Amino acid sequence: MRKIIIKSAYVGVLLFVFSAIISCEEDFTNIGSDVISNTKFDTNTFDSEITAENSSVEKVKSDNITREPGQYLLGVFASSDYEKLEASIVSQITIAADLALVDSDTIAKYETSTTSIITTIDTVFIKLPYQATLESTSSTGPTYTLDSIVGDKDKAFTFNAYQTSTYLSKLNPLDPSKLNSYYSNDVFNKTGSALNVVNDFKFIPNAADTVMYVKRWANNKKLVTIDTVKYSSSTTSVIPMPFAAIPLNEEKFKQLFLDKYGDAEFDSQEDFNNYFRGIILEASGNEGSLISFNFSNTVAALNPSIEVYYTNTVVNTQSNDTIKTFRKNDSFLFSGVRNAIYKMTEKTYPINNEIKVQGTAGSEVSIDLFGADADNNGIADKIEALRAKNWLINDASLTFYINQSADTTALPYRLYMYRTIDDASTSNDLTQIKDSYSETTFGGYLERDDNGKAEKYTFRITDYISDLLSGEEDASPILKLKVHNITDNAISSIIFTNYNWSPKAITLFNQDPSNGSKRAVLKISYSERKN
Repeated sequence: MRKIIIKSAYVGVLLFVFSAIISCEEDFTNIGSDVISNTKFDTNTFDSEITAENSSVEKVKSDNITREPGQYLLGVFASSDYEKLEASIVSQITIAADLALVDSDTIAKYETSTTSIITTIDTVFIKLPYQATLESTSSTGPTYTLDSIVGDKDKAFTFNAYQTSTYLSKLNPLDPSKLNSYYSNDVFNKTGSALNVVNDFKFIPNAADTVMYVKRWANNKKLVTIDTVKYSSSTTSVIPMPFAAIPLNEEKFKQLFLDKYGDAEFDSQEDFNNYFRGIILEASGNEGSLISFNFSNTVAALNPSIEVYYTNTVVNTQSNDTIKTFRKNDSFLFSGVRNAIYKMTEKTYPINNEIKVQGTAGSEVSIDLFGADADNNGIADKIEALRAKNWLINDASLTFYINQSADTTALPYRLYMYRTIDDASTSNDLTQIKDSYSETTFGGYLERDDNGKAEKYTFRITDYISDLLSGEEDASPILKLKVHNITDNAISSIIFTNYNWSPKAITLFNQDPSNGSKRAVLKISYSERKN
């Protein structure tokens, strides 16, 4: 007769049904009432030793082809407790369908045998709107707190922008019937020198940067006017949002963009993508901060872009007098194929009483719950021993305590656990743990102690352990612990895809006895029949 193990929360109802329908299951006829009245069953707990080790992550999928992350990291996060992260971005650029250097109406009205229209570039800059919270407004302007930043905001990281010669493709070049993929450690070749005006631009985020002043010049280098550039959170708001503006080389963009507007390179988006294949926003250095920028805002003006300001001057070709000036601005969004680039330092963590969890392509934790299979029968020896006890599993949880003396400046609000499968019969070697989709109490959220200090993360894996100890499942794969990403959540599939654009990091205690009551163990609550 097959042994049936279920959680005690459902024992009464389910076993009543079984006893009414399946008469052969006589051994279980009175289990429900016995457990409730505790007349024939004892309820106990068991601490099962585990092994949790550091697990380096070489790369993560980081493009927007199959899933748009929306958020992209730029900057540097350096901590002596974790791997240093230099986060950069590569992106295609979108051109407007009606892009023209001079409007057709202006040409028809002002371009004659005695006049000419001369274009002067005023300024070019990369616009990167911050994510921010408005704290107050006054006559001197708004006050903001910048969100989604980790690291030292008072120190600069080094920024450079480059044109890339690598063609960014949505389709796999080796098999165009399939979608392409890019990873966080992919290499994108650079063309020419940096595009910014000042090489190695020192980038420090500033919540007070809500306005930019653009000087407009006529062809005779005469100042025409000064435009005030602001961006608001909605079409109805007049409160300017903070944004970073990084000046680009005007002469280079006159040659690359303005001088090419009427040529074949700008005939279509496809032609442009082949001509100007993309831009690399590169961050480097040993200090500074890491900023998350939103590339998918509902307000188009708040999406990162290249802003080109120029002035068309109508002049009399005989007297060289200025007849009229027209101010223009073209926006080139960072759109199309995008990819996050994570340059991580190679760091070997010592084998001690700690384990490190770091997002992006940092580090995860490998967890072996039940140890070796010495007799090579495909089932861990400890699982076989526990099965022989005929326990009814009430609850199973795994708790990891935080080393509060380590760096907690980039504290993850949640960690996530998934499982690996070493099975040649399937191409999907990562899957969800059953409780992640069968229970609402899967957990992994940051818990604080009575003093409000970050204390621990707990996972409830009752269904998973029940299946292992009942024999419903034999495989005891290595589990992995990572910084939670919104794409981790089990929704409609048990397949797990390892994305990560969270830069958070935490140090946990492992199973080492020196950790005392804070060591990591698998706690099992069970019921068993009294002798």
